[in-house]
Amino acid sequence: MVETVVQFLNSLLWGELLVYALVGVGIYFSVSLLFIQFTHLKHSAKVMISSRRSDDAGLSSFQVFCTSMAARVGAGNMAGVAVAIGTAGPGAVFWMWLIALVGMATAMVESTLAQVYKVKDSDGQYRGGPAFYMEKGLGQRWMGVLFSIFLIISFGLVFNAVQANTIAGAVNAVFDISPNVIGVVLVVLSALVISGGLRKVAKVSEFVVPIMAIIYIGMALIIVLMNLERLPDVFTLVFKSAFGWQEAAAGGVAYTIAQAMQSGIARGLFSNEAGMGSAANVAASASPNPHHPASQGFVQMVGVFVDTLVICTATAAIILLSNDWSGGSDGIAMTISALEFHVGSWGGWFVAGAILLFCFTSIIANYSYAETNVVFLLGNRKKVILLFRLCVLAMVMFGSLAKISLVWDLADLSMGFMALVNILALVLLSGVAFKVIGDYRDQLSAGKTPEFDKSRFPELSQQIDKEVWNPLDAEPVGDTD
Repeated sequence: MVETVVQFLNSLLWGELLVYALVGVGIYFSVSLLFIQFTHLKHSAKVMISSRRSDDAGLSSFQVFCTSMAARVGAGNMAGVAVAIGTAGPGAVFWMWLIALVGMATAMVESTLAQVYKVKDSDGQYRGGPAFYMEKGLGQRWMGVLFSIFLIISFGLVFNAVQANTIAGAVNAVFDISPNVIGVVLVVLSALVISGGLRKVAKVSEFVVPIMAIIYIGMALIIVLMNLERLPDVFTLVFKSAFGWQEAAAGGVAYTIAQAMQSGIARGLFSNEAGMGSAANVAASASPNPHHPASQGFVQMVGVFVDTLVICTATAAIILLSNDWSGGSDGIAMTISALEFHVGSWGGWFVAGAILLFCFTSIIANYSYAETNVVFLLGNRKKVILLFRLCVLAMVMFGSLAKISLVWDLADLSMGFMALVNILALVLLSGVAFKVIGDYRDQLSAGKTPEFDKSRFPELSQQIDKEVWNPLDAEPVGDTD
């Protein structure tokens, strides 16, 4: 009964509402910002690489980039890509690319807004994200409460179960270790990191994420070079399948445009999170350099690009260059099988190791997103935070043992509701975002190092936290027990 209801709601959300909303909003932001994701991609990379400075209140932009990548690069990149291809055909990859390209503009907007409306909590730490810009920018705390609840359920609980489920499946398949043992190990490792809060998560992510991404991309490049002559055929297959021009794909299985669109967009969003509002939570925690809200938006654009256009494409190449990619919905098994086809039995070990790192860093980063929203709802109460951490760890254990189809369906459903609330807020606040981003671009075009001057935005004077962008005596947000 539960599965039937969840599947019905998912078909409504992903088959109708979000497919149009996400693509439509992404196109609207892309056009309004003059396709900033293409014209300023080089600048985005430069800002991300050079922003290593942090302060007592915030993380460095590079730390934020690594933390958001830790959340993005996980089950969606490895198991999710395989699920999309196995259930909807190679055309799903094209729609993943498309949602990433338009989603880069959406990520720019939501991360800029997160910086504009960020606050300091009672520990002097920057906090922010959709819940905060809904309350401060729109004056609608109820929207922020609704968003926070959906995010806590999805990222703090359900998504972490998905990541743990993927780890357990991979390690069990390769090493035949009991999911019970895997679950206990994950709980212990997760507890060691999340007990240190956002800064501990950021430090671990800053160390692990670049290493694991380079190794995984390097492996994919080796496989592509090994099969270079087949690459044009793979791209042709992706484009034909995306538009229904490939009537019968591998194994004589036929796929529709609707299948490819729905699966590609759903898995693309699950992976790169553009428009969901999730990455905006950690984006608000940065002390941006240049000292302007829009600079963090540029950094987050790079995150979407690397996640989908680079890492998801790497997984797709590994799978589509193998003999058989019509393996159904068991995503991680398909990825392992594909890598073993290319490099032999040790490929399974490589996937298991990559999954362990990718999905573990996703668990700790997802926790950091949810923690910010717990603070939004209940303040920075230590006992509440401790209780929430215990709930997260319980879901990690549950995910190691749960039925995968129901876990994925719940992840899609909770993510869908969260995205709907965030998309509405982004559209309503788009004028603010466009003006702030325009201010950054104007200064950049004039040869200046962009800096945010609150006096140029009098309409925001009562909304922006005075302790953040115009340091004065102000009461911190939240309280402690």
